Amino acid sequence: MITTVKTDLYNSPSPLEWATIGNGILFTAQIPIDNKGQVVDGGIEAQARQTLDNLKHTIEKAGANMGNLTQVLIYVTDKSYLATVNKVYAEYFQPPYPNRAALVISGLARDEMLVEMVAYAAVDK
Repeated sequence: MITTVKTDLYNSPSPLEWATIGNGILFTAQIPIDNKGQVVDGGIEAQARQTLDNLKHTIEKAGANMGNLTQVLIYVTDKSYLATVNKVYAEYFQPPYPNRAALVISGLARDEMLVEMVAYAAVDK
């Protein structure tokens, strides 16, 4: 059975859920948008922070915390962004850290987006 996680994030007109749970695993993808669905200004640091805030909110709405994350996939549009993403990321996590991969890609769904994160977490649902 798949459960949808109800969040207070922007209600996207796209056919998606911000997070689902199946077999005790939370599946989510987060982007740097605010509660109006707008990509935040301020460059990679602001976008990384917003993405991680959205991730934290989603995890908490699922009844878990950042320590429940088992894997995070980070997508950035420029390799030079990784140092900043790492700095911000370290503010949200403590050891033991989730498994992680970072990928540099040519673009994301919205041209103004510089980062996206896909995450998996163990949850009790």
